[in-house]
Amino acid sequence: MSLDANDLILFAHLMDAGSFARAAARTGLPKSTLSRRITTLESSLGERLVTRSTRSLTITEFGERILEHARKLLEETEAASAMAQHAQRKPRGLLRVSLPPDFTDMGLMPLLLHFATSYPEVRLELDLSPRRVDLLAERFDLAVRVANKLPDDTTMVARKLCDMRMGLYASPAYLERYGEPSAPKDLLEHVCLRMISSNGESLPWRLSSHSASWEGLPTGPLSSNSIGLQRELAINGMGIVGLADYLVTKPLAQGVLKRVLPRWELPLMTMWCVTPGRRLLPTRTLAFIDLLKTMMTSPVS
Repeated sequence: MSLDANDLILFAHLMDAGSFARAAARTGLPKSTLSRRITTLESSLGERLVTRSTRSLTITEFGERILEHARKLLEETEAASAMAQHAQRKPRGLLRVSLPPDFTDMGLMPLLLHFATSYPEVRLELDLSPRRVDLLAERFDLAVRVANKLPDDTTMVARKLCDMRMGLYASPAYLERYGEPSAPKDLLEHVCLRMISSNGESLPWRLSSHSASWEGLPTGPLSSNSIGLQRELAINGMGIVGLADYLVTKPLAQGVLKRVLPRWELPLMTMWCVTPGRRLLPTRTLAFIDLLKTMMTSPVS
């Protein structure tokens, strides 16, 4: 049996239109051609799909079963066509984006300039805040969030931008002054720069090395909820800090930071791009997501 997928799509159009005349007008085919294609489809299937009379068109029981597959094929074809047309549209309009405040420390500026130059018809509004915005209620197009796992939300779609490996770092000046820890437990005797959660609680360090693990809450005079500030404090010799490897590419190359306990790692952190649960995103949103992906593959200055 050899089936023409286009004939199945025409069958779906026919049943949705309700008559050969209306289906012919919808598809742009002559009524005689449409009738012949349906007859060919019936011959290929070996079963009648519709019974015809001068005034009515009635689907058969077998036709009902085939129609389910034909409509799925039509929907997928229309979706692919819409996606192709959608991709060809020039990005324009208002784009509202929520970003973590530390994105200013992650090489965002040159890429924003590139985005503005490439898409001059897009009006970009950035909200740099540690708070978790309500995308629907506050009419944001997308938000970037960093977390091991996002809470379940059927109204949102989360796209993973990247996984970020995490390690401990300190400046050579700090290590020369205080010494270098040789085991995780030694961290309890060091000055550590701790992150605090949105509710003000200090977050413990959970380290792993192959099958071994360690958890502790180091102490130190400084804590904050800003990764960028933590990095600058560490560069200036204020203590040991936990940072994504991505954030220390340039400081390591410049020799202003050094890896501490290199065999031990903090849990992976994932960067997510979260959008409202739409089937197709505006081209301006897709263009900005591409910008974010580019940013995450470039070293931080």
